[in-house]
Amino acid sequence: MTLVAVLLGFLTLPMLMSGTTVALPRIGADLNASGASLQWVVVGYFLAASSLMLVAGSLGDLFGRRRIFAAGAAVYTAGALASAVAPGILLLDAARTLSGVGAAGVMAGGGAILGATFTGPSRTQAFAAMGTTAGVGMAIGPSLSGWLVGSLGWRPTFAGFAAVGLLIWSGSAFMAESRAAKPPRIDLPGAVTLIGALALVMFGTNQASDAGWGSARVLAPLVTGLALLVAFTMVERRSRHPVLDLGLLRDRGFMAWCLACLFVAAGPAGVITFLPTYLQGVSGASAQSAGFTMLMMTAPVLLMPQVGALLINHAISARTLITFSLLLIATGSAWLTVLHPGIGATGLLGPLATIGTGMGLVIGTSDAQALNRVGVDRIGMAAGLLNTVRAGGATLFTALFGTALVNLLQARIGAVDAAARVAAGDLDGPDRALHLAEFTDAWHVVLWSVAAVCAAAAVAVWALLGRPRPPPAVPL
Repeated sequence: MTLVAVLLGFLTLPMLMSGTTVALPRIGADLNASGASLQWVVVGYFLAASSLMLVAGSLGDLFGRRRIFAAGAAVYTAGALASAVAPGILLLDAARTLSGVGAAGVMAGGGAILGATFTGPSRTQAFAAMGTTAGVGMAIGPSLSGWLVGSLGWRPTFAGFAAVGLLIWSGSAFMAESRAAKPPRIDLPGAVTLIGALALVMFGTNQASDAGWGSARVLAPLVTGLALLVAFTMVERRSRHPVLDLGLLRDRGFMAWCLACLFVAAGPAGVITFLPTYLQGVSGASAQSAGFTMLMMTAPVLLMPQVGALLINHAISARTLITFSLLLIATGSAWLTVLHPGIGATGLLGPLATIGTGMGLVIGTSDAQALNRVGVDRIGMAAGLLNTVRAGGATLFTALFGTALVNLLQARIGAVDAAARVAAGDLDGPDRALHLAEFTDAWHVVLWSVAAVCAAAAVAVWALLGRPRPPPAVPL
């Protein structure tokens, strides 16, 4: 029952993420929104989740992982319900951020619960099941939400997710409580500086699509956020009960898996979020059609986690598998530059399936490999850090991807408002043909950049997971 309750949470959260992307064009049209405010429907959710996951993991070690999981499910449900009735884009953004707060508790608490309940090969199988379940959510999210948005509208879609949130909360009653043998104290200064740093950096990045990178609206939060990150490391070094034990970061292997989790989530994030908008705005696809097209990318995420666990247990090293997965994401991103107006499902199948396979092979398995290097009393902290890295990376890359599209379009079109409308899928007007070509060119530039970054990450992870070189011999 513990496994079922946790998996239900990991089914719904990825489904809400991938499904919401299909609804963005309809939300933008209904609420007259574009640019940063529309991006925040997706970015705000992950900003809150990534900022709080590490804190939620440590709170689970202190107060109980089941309790944090249940509280997160309740807040998530309230946010989804508020999203369904939001009258304007600002209230919708606030409701989505509230859902992200709840998601932090569900994901950090759920991962820690699995880590505390299962050991050895069973832990690998449990986390592979978690990855498979998340894959199901990713796989059916766009198609299900596309059908709901097209048939009923985006408001009933959010209401449906609120109903599932109630089921997750109810399921927590069947889970056994667990906490650290020596519960840590709350590191309030560390928690505040970390949350503030992540929130400001991501907020500043998101504002760049409207204000430009040289604006005070962007530079002020970015600089302040980076300063808070420095302050966070200083606070944690002096704290007797840190929210993040910096000793974790001195472990080469653990850091390698953190880096892997970062780019496996972040590399495909922009495609997952913005490709449905391109297909609907440029190619004239319906929400249902765009959702089913994304199934070509998300279906492998459903099928591959168990394959990855089987390969690691019986065939190849974890180091080889994660490097191969990152290279697949890089290859698929470069291949996706075949994107052009009117492209059909056949032309998208190869690149989308390649990216999805790279994601799916290590979902769940990467968590198990990382947590195998951590003592049981720090599982909550480590699970929270992994989820923070994963969700924070996806959030930051999503904001950067959207900002880069708008900035590239602005350089070609010359007007911020017009660039934001085109990036949101609104290409109606006398210059439609020109805007189609400019939007496609911007996509190509961003995709090549993503491919290069993921390839570099594959090289770095391979090096970090290798055996450290012995120190040079000192002559006598």
